[in-house]
Amino acid sequence: MRLRRRLAVLGLAASAIWAGGAAAQEPGPPRDPGTAGTWELALDGSFRRCGLMLAAEAGPVGQALRFPAGCRRALPVVNGLSGWRREGGLIQFLDREGQPVLAFAAPEGPGAWTAEATTGERYSLAQAGARPAAPEAPLVTPAALSAPSAPRESWALAPATAAAVTGLYTLDRFIEKDVCRVMLRADGAQVQEGCRDPGLALFDPTAWHYEAGRLVLVARRGHSVELVPVGEGRWRRDPEIGTTFVLRRVEP
Repeated sequence: MRLRRRLAVLGLAASAIWAGGAAAQEPGPPRDPGTAGTWELALDGSFRRCGLMLAAEAGPVGQALRFPAGCRRALPVVNGLSGWRREGGLIQFLDREGQPVLAFAAPEGPGAWTAEATTGERYSLAQAGARPAAPEAPLVTPAALSAPSAPRESWALAPATAAAVTGLYTLDRFIEKDVCRVMLRADGAQVQEGCRDPGLALFDPTAWHYEAGRLVLVARRGHSVELVPVGEGRWRRDPEIGTTFVLRRVEP
């Protein structure tokens, strides 16, 4: 009888150990490495956009979602985001409780994913490099100039083509002048040696494009800054988005 009892106890212990091991090995929430990567989030009907990283590893909720600090001001909706997941054919951006804030539906053909916020704002999400490049033809069209986001005083100051924007520019901040220089070439942007402005050096623009009368600098990490023309080869950062500074064209 004692032997039988011992065997029964050992059998229960083995079962408990096996069950515990199985629980420890049970996989967590499924991950979606196919969707992971660099994407661009944009507010439809505006020039506000930001580069995001949809990471493959787990985050506080869902999978980790990363974005540069500048996105918090350019697109305030990201302030409430803590992760993302792919579910039911949708790419969902999640809040701290794991609830969807934005649910992006796939396009029927080529194009960006789209979502509508509870406020009625519509957003688009495109994989990095998927948005079409700005055309080389003149970009200042009546439709572009009538866009509500373009300041009226800048309409007559906007260059007609992207080629007219290329050149060497210096950065002016308030009373500080010529603190950093950046070269805008047809194939990209580059901060010049001797830059004394930590903000622009950290931003590190490597690309740019010109559309609808606005100059957009694109950082190495994917986020962007928009500038409006103020005449005489000068561009001012859009005051609606962040701290004002001016890029002023200079001779090499």
